[in-house]
Amino acid sequence: MPNIMLREQDGIMTGYIAKKDLEAEVVSLQFEEDDNWGGKMTLSNGQSYYFEPLAGAPKLPITIRMRRA
Repeated sequence: MPNIMLREQDGIMTGYIAKKDLEAEVVSLQFEEDDNWGGKMTLSNGQSYYFEPLAGAPKLPITIRMRRA
């Protein structure tokens, strides 16, 4: 289960996986509401990860431990 750093730059959210030295754009996020944020996340390279939805949208950058979906 990798730690993935999510950040937003110029309106584009990216995910960075340090172990793989990989940074890719987040193309979809299951939940993006103000009171429910997270779930299944898909990166532009086709990899998918899952993390328990948070109670609200976090302040970015944030590092979250995720598992492959």
